[in-house]
Amino acid sequence: MSKLIVSLSPHVHSGDSVQKNMYGVCIALVPALIASLWFFGIGAAIVLATSVISCVFFEWAIAKFLLRLPNCTVCDGSAVLTGLLLGFNLPSNLPVWIIIIGALVAIGIGKMTYGGLGCNPFNPALVGRVFLLISFPVQMTSWPVPGQLTAMGADVVTAATPLALLASGHLDELPEATDLLFGNVGGSLGEVSALCLLLGCAFMIWRKIITWHIPVSIIATVAVLSGILYAADPTTYVSPLVQVLSGGLILGACFMATDYVSSPMTHKGQLIYGVCIGFLTVLIRLWGAYPEGMSFAILIMNAFTPLINTYCKPKRFGEVAKKGGKK
Repeated sequence: MSKLIVSLSPHVHSGDSVQKNMYGVCIALVPALIASLWFFGIGAAIVLATSVISCVFFEWAIAKFLLRLPNCTVCDGSAVLTGLLLGFNLPSNLPVWIIIIGALVAIGIGKMTYGGLGCNPFNPALVGRVFLLISFPVQMTSWPVPGQLTAMGADVVTAATPLALLASGHLDELPEATDLLFGNVGGSLGEVSALCLLLGCAFMIWRKIITWHIPVSIIATVAVLSGILYAADPTTYVSPLVQVLSGGLILGACFMATDYVSSPMTHKGQLIYGVCIGFLTVLIRLWGAYPEGMSFAILIMNAFTPLINTYCKPKRFGEVAKKGGKK
């Protein structure tokens, strides 16, 4: 008779498995990966390859030599996914050694310190990204112009991103919404082609890897708040469409805020979680010290996930709704 194994989340029901869902998210990222290679060329390939290989290596090394875990979790796809998401949050001209440091922080501090998959309270890729942003602000905010397929390092021509232009008040220099949709703008690898990211999100919802609650609540909140501000003063604030399509909002809403471990369990909790992320993102973008607030907003709400789960519990099995004060 096999032993009953009780473990922490993520718990995947039906015939799916953690491995199947992790690689499902990786498949959903393929359109955005192709778009990043199309716009940034060899630089994007080096960043993504370095990030994925480093994350897989550090998870294997930490699990084997530090934690002494009997079963290595490298093959479950979580390290590969962390590497991809970390790479999508980096510019294509970032030095390799900085990428390796980010991977070490993402896996070593953001994930394995808490016990590995299912135990981390924060999204590991965002932990690595924010650490690099604070530690190497110059390199992390040097954004290559799309179309330089073979340029690398110091040879890359850089320019301000749409959010940087917005923060500096240069609204007349913002790109068209079509450029933001298809990806012909500067930024990190995951800030190009919002259309490709939305296709990936639709694929995950169709395959029931995620539900619509978190992405829709984040995007809707940002659109409503930015729409109110735009209607009040269109000379100072941009349209909701530009706000939604700019920066890492779509990547964060669809692929990072929906992380199984660090997001709420119930649909009600996910809606609260998404609305708060959207609100914090707009707040940081418009009045914070950084042009982009998505990463910080998600990490802040990751910390509130246990509290949300406490007050947004699913109905107990077998519970009968109260009627007239009696069950």
